Amino acid sequence: MGASIFNTLNIGYSGLSAAQAGVNTTSHNITNAESEGYTRQRVVTAASTPMYMAPGNIGNGTDIVDIARIFDNFVYDRYTGISADKEYSDFTKTTLETLSTYFPEIDGVGIKSDLQEYYNMWQTFADNPDNDAIKLSLAKQAEALSGSIVSTQDKIYDLQSNLNTQLKVNVDEVNLLAKELAQINISIEVAEAGDTFTANDLRDKRNSIELSLAKLIGADSISGQINSNISIDSSSNEKSGSYTLNVNGFNIVDGGTYHPIHVSSDQNSNGFYELSYERQDGVLIPMDEKIPGGRIGAILDLRGDKIETNSSGTPSNGTLQKVIDELNAFATTLIESTNNLYASSATTSMNSNDLSINPTLALVDSSLNINDGSFDIVIYDIDGNESARKTITINNMTTMTGASGSNSIEAQIAAQSDDNADSNATNDIDDYIQFNWANYAGGGSALELIMGSNYAAKGYTFSIEDNLKTEQFDSGSNFAGALGLSRFFDGESAKNIDLNNDLKNNPTKITAGKTPSSGDNTLALNMIQQQFEVYSFEVGNMSYESTIYGMFDVVATEVGVRTNEAILNNQTIIAQFNATELEYSSISKVSIDEELTNLIKYQTSYGAASKIITTIDQMMQTLLGIKQ
Repeated sequence: MGASIFNTLNIGYSGLSAAQAGVNTTSHNITNAESEGYTRQRVVTAASTPMYMAPGNIGNGTDIVDIARIFDNFVYDRYTGISADKEYSDFTKTTLETLSTYFPEIDGVGIKSDLQEYYNMWQTFADNPDNDAIKLSLAKQAEALSGSIVSTQDKIYDLQSNLNTQLKVNVDEVNLLAKELAQINISIEVAEAGDTFTANDLRDKRNSIELSLAKLIGADSISGQINSNISIDSSSNEKSGSYTLNVNGFNIVDGGTYHPIHVSSDQNSNGFYELSYERQDGVLIPMDEKIPGGRIGAILDLRGDKIETNSSGTPSNGTLQKVIDELNAFATTLIESTNNLYASSATTSMNSNDLSINPTLALVDSSLNINDGSFDIVIYDIDGNESARKTITINNMTTMTGASGSNSIEAQIAAQSDDNADSNATNDIDDYIQFNWANYAGGGSALELIMGSNYAAKGYTFSIEDNLKTEQFDSGSNFAGALGLSRFFDGESAKNIDLNNDLKNNPTKITAGKTPSSGDNTLALNMIQQQFEVYSFEVGNMSYESTIYGMFDVVATEVGVRTNEAILNNQTIIAQFNATELEYSSISKVSIDEELTNLIKYQTSYGAASKIITTIDQMMQTLLGIKQ
């Protein structure tokens, strides 16, 4: 069949259709220029199959081959990756900047300042050991110090708890997005069945969800293959084939199905959420430690992603948990070392904290911070003169209770010995001191050391002096401090440190000396010296050998260094993100100037195609006129 005037009319019509499609697509681009995740589209046209006739092929107009989006998967993958890194970095930086405000030591306020004032008050007390007004001031400063420690620790706990809450909120959002993504995959598969058309807007929506999931949890999309579309744009290519969304080895979306991430705190007494992945067979696999990026990765790294399976139920790692553990180590050593010294003040009775230990097992292997070492029980008469002294030794075999002649604390106190070298067997430690080990009906136990009533009536008192270093032992036993005998501080960590309740209610009970003698300030002087002594601070599997001040500097420095690292890292990530975002935008984002130029081009094309149809109309009128 040869070319006809009607065929030429069809050619003009195909030009009108192509120009109209171009105007529609350009309009679509312009109106979605600010739509999140939208990728600019372009009309792809090609010459229609020509008509074969002599002397050659005659053109048959234009066909609209596709409405394609300009998209580069390689750039997009880099963009989602750096977006995940930026979200991780931004969240970490913001959280650590908040944490750093809890340690305002650089401004001369905070725990360290209160600690300095606390030791200054001990110095003032040593200078005036019988002044009740100074005792009151010391009590108030001890309360201020303990209050600052508790307040700071509470703020860190609250921050950690807030992160824990955010963890569940964000995981729930991941599950919602993953479910939506699976449904979109089904819609794309239906829309693109037969490989005839590309579901541009659905693919844009899928990419937008992928970007959100990358920011939330560092997810990566994996497809069967990438096809180049160089005929559309030199940097355009598109993924096709099978589809999965992967989080460090866990496929949370697989084509049209999704695997929800389970988040639960049912097995944790402290309410810390743990994450798990559900396999096809329903088995749950822990995945807390398998999330390296995005906001959730940052939350886990800050809060801690390894939850202790023991009774504590707290994270064993994490930036915040490390600061909590370090501050607890600082406070615990302050409490125990202070109480260990304060036990050297003469009294008629000492009662331990509520303990949870087996009294027949070795003390050094218990949960208490008791070391190989020794301590002395010292008896004073009414005038403050030393009447008797006995050394109690603790080694790896020493228990709390035990039969006579054993190496237990009970047996050593009850052992008959001449503790004052007067050859009198009726006025030694075993005669003065009563050892009582009480077991509570509800669990727990306590140690009570009491001066015999007949001796107490005569004004006798006793104390416990730890032997800090001997030829046999490298350090003190910390017996009185670990048990909380004759406490200056109540509590056992930064969470509950406080001035002893009896001393808080009546600060005049605070003593400056070891003996009941007026003017004795030896205990106060030892308290002053405490700030210069080196102690062992246990933080997880690590041990810091430092002073009280030095350990607090470790805590504050840890926060400062981590925050500074986060700020510097964030600056680097932002620079990388901006460069990658600019590259991605230059390829896929809508340029209003370019689209307006295209609009003029298609408008001109439409006018030219219209001219073809007008010309054909005139030719047909002429043809009809000839016939008449």
